[in-house]
Amino acid sequence: MKILVLNSGSSSVKYQLLEMEPEQLIAKGLVQRIGSEKSSLTHQVVGKPDKSIQKHILDHTQAIHTMMDVLTDPQEGVVKDAREIVAVGHRVVHGGESFSQSVPISQEVLDTIYDNISLAPLHNPPNIKGIEASMHELPDSLQVAVFDTAFHQTIPREAFLYALPYNLYKKHGIRRYGFHGTSHRYVAHQAQRWLEGIPLEQQKVVTCHLGNGASIAAVKGGHSVDTSMGLTPLEGLLMGTRCGDVDPAAVLYIMEQQGLTLSEIDTLMNKRSGLYGVSGESNDMREVLKRAEKGLYRSMLAAKIFCYRIKKYLMAYAGAMGGLDAIVFTGGIGENSARVRKMSVSDLEQVGIILDRKKNEELRGEGAVQTEDSKVRILVIPTNEELVIARDAKEVYLEEQNKRAA
Repeated sequence: MKILVLNSGSSSVKYQLLEMEPEQLIAKGLVQRIGSEKSSLTHQVVGKPDKSIQKHILDHTQAIHTMMDVLTDPQEGVVKDAREIVAVGHRVVHGGESFSQSVPISQEVLDTIYDNISLAPLHNPPNIKGIEASMHELPDSLQVAVFDTAFHQTIPREAFLYALPYNLYKKHGIRRYGFHGTSHRYVAHQAQRWLEGIPLEQQKVVTCHLGNGASIAAVKGGHSVDTSMGLTPLEGLLMGTRCGDVDPAAVLYIMEQQGLTLSEIDTLMNKRSGLYGVSGESNDMREVLKRAEKGLYRSMLAAKIFCYRIKKYLMAYAGAMGGLDAIVFTGGIGENSARVRKMSVSDLEQVGIILDRKKNEELRGEGAVQTEDSKVRILVIPTNEELVIARDAKEVYLEEQNKRAA
């Protein structure tokens, strides 16, 4: 059973083709700079040299058409016919309160994703373009929406409501939604293997998805009960170019002092802040840490703020859950930066979080990096959001087949 996974951005389409029995990657690729004369497709087949195509790709429909041409190429393709792909799993950033699980895409579902554009104006429109292009190019495949927000729909009201007039929630849906749900769900599930002896319903885990976008989730009994991102992906941790938590009145003050418009303050907080804004140099943690090692103050400060906020959320969520069994680091930074992991859990020995520095430095891939006497497991688990999307697409496909058979 072959499943195609699509992640459609404003000017790009990432894809993976998986054989689900067993779960194996067949091919993956990236179409980038859609709409530009410098458009390109980079295609990788497992066990074969990479392939690159340079051509003017006008829109998402042409991007997916070009992708399918490569996947079904008579000489070099990995499928003989597009109908071999039984389902396409689409990453959709915002499902609002409408979706708590992955669903087959009907016109009603698509209309609801359109309705949620106001909650994710940068993300949902390109997600929709990818869906509509896939419907056109793969009409025989079941289209499945997998929502970043769905995993967090189990968060209780006291955690997701803001202390604003209640009618703003009822009328406009102003509340905490959370994101990176597929990643948090995957690593929380993987962490269960490291928590043998603790019944699932009693497990208390904090998952830290750390990359250019970063968020933390409190996962109790396998369900998300709180998360750092809010109505939008701007709230919470300091990120590559996003400011994270900030006093709302500071936003108004900056607008007044700098004479900024709504669009300009949005750009400042989303694209000029975070690691980039504090360091003044880069939004890449690797570069920030290199400069910090050279003694550059603002880079040192950016790294410290990043890790301090992680530590603060860790302890807040341990309190909210009434304890903590494991911390999971994932994402590009969480998986690869031993220094960030070390700084994020430093000085927490008195609450039973004790890092083994040697294990932490030497670990490559998945593993545990706490000491033998640490009461809390410190885990590094590489995320696999595409696999989560593929699994969900397979499950929805089988459910639809069973309905038809009945």
